[in-house]
Amino acid sequence: MKLKPYYSTVLSELIVPCAAALLAVGMQVRWPFVCLIIAAALWVVVSSCLPSGLRKKYPGVFVIHDGCALLRTYRMSILLHIVEFILLKIFFDMTLSPTLVFIGCAVAVGFAPALGGTLRLIFRCTQLSIGQRTALALLWWLPPLSFIAMRSCEKTAWLEFDRESARIELDNVRAENEVCKTKYPILLVHGIFFRDLNFFNYWGRVPKELIKNGATVYYGDQRSAASVEECAGELKTKIEEIINATGCGKVNVIAHSKGGLDIRYAASCLGMNKYIASITTINTPHKGCEYADFMIEHAPQAFLQFIAARYNSALAHFGENGADFSAGVSDLTAKRCAELNKKAPLPEGVYCRSFGSYMKNRRSAGFPLNCSYLIAKLFSRSPNDGLVDLESMRWGESFDIFEPKSKRGLSHGDMIDLFREDISGFDVREEYVNIVSSLKSKGF
Repeated sequence: MKLKPYYSTVLSELIVPCAAALLAVGMQVRWPFVCLIIAAALWVVVSSCLPSGLRKKYPGVFVIHDGCALLRTYRMSILLHIVEFILLKIFFDMTLSPTLVFIGCAVAVGFAPALGGTLRLIFRCTQLSIGQRTALALLWWLPPLSFIAMRSCEKTAWLEFDRESARIELDNVRAENEVCKTKYPILLVHGIFFRDLNFFNYWGRVPKELIKNGATVYYGDQRSAASVEECAGELKTKIEEIINATGCGKVNVIAHSKGGLDIRYAASCLGMNKYIASITTINTPHKGCEYADFMIEHAPQAFLQFIAARYNSALAHFGENGADFSAGVSDLTAKRCAELNKKAPLPEGVYCRSFGSYMKNRRSAGFPLNCSYLIAKLFSRSPNDGLVDLESMRWGESFDIFEPKSKRGLSHGDMIDLFREDISGFDVREEYVNIVSSLKSKGF
């Protein structure tokens, strides 16, 4: 779809200052001009407030379209106002008074589309950076600076609308197929230092996309930081709850980061393999992180204990009793993961596979992953995602690496859509749809 301004609104924005300036010049036809000014001004306001006809076709993201269209309308009207003023100056006696009238009316009618487009993009467009939002919020009323800020934001927002509208159309086409409607429900298991919270989904936009395509989704709800053994016990309880409540018999587990170690222990050491159809791990440190061993061995113990105490105390204020920072981090070391691999081999009767990604350089992610990427790089020749290297992610019957088409690379957080960022050449939501649909095709 091509971005177009609201031409009727542009025309109305041109009519108001032109007619007002002609009245100020001394034109005799007064009442028709007055009525025209009022009608045009009302249409500018109405068209800047009402949603477009795309509301039903693209629910939610139509707001981004409307915001972009209004900003494009405003920017086009600025340029045409300049041309209009030059023509009036040539053919009429535009003294100071008519000039001020023209400028005042032009600014006034531009207020509604500029504000309407700005608010729509600031509150609905997820891909705008903090800098873009700030510039748009501060400069929307101040041409020509607003012209520059709007153009940048408009470009970013339109790319988001283009992607999201295409996704809506794709989902509508395959809705009847329910490509993610697996035989067994999906259990998403989070990694360390996060929880499954209602107000901030650890998995970003992924669960909604899976559900839209027919999947039944549950969450692990284990502690944010605790030993693998303790978290595995919590996952065991969660799986039993799901099976008892639904009678589904088994679950398909998709686990990210340390969550992969937790579910492996539950399947191999706690007898949960009989209730698990498949395990898919995403960027899980199956062989551990060697830099974690180094830091624990060489960092001052007093410092580590201080960090652990602050973390455990902070989580207690959020209702998580029993958080154990030290145990959680220790189980990510290469030494502890080697012990786990001996204790927890591939669970019998469970289809197991793994996926991984890597950053191509430190600019592939922001803080703190850009820093940890350099640290992890010192301890491994294998590429890493900012926390885990590729060789450590390899596990199960198959291992696939996500390769983006861009130079950016994919970080540990990108694989769970942590920042809700649209990455060129990689659609994390579609990749998860492919992962789950492949489970469906295998009869899981």
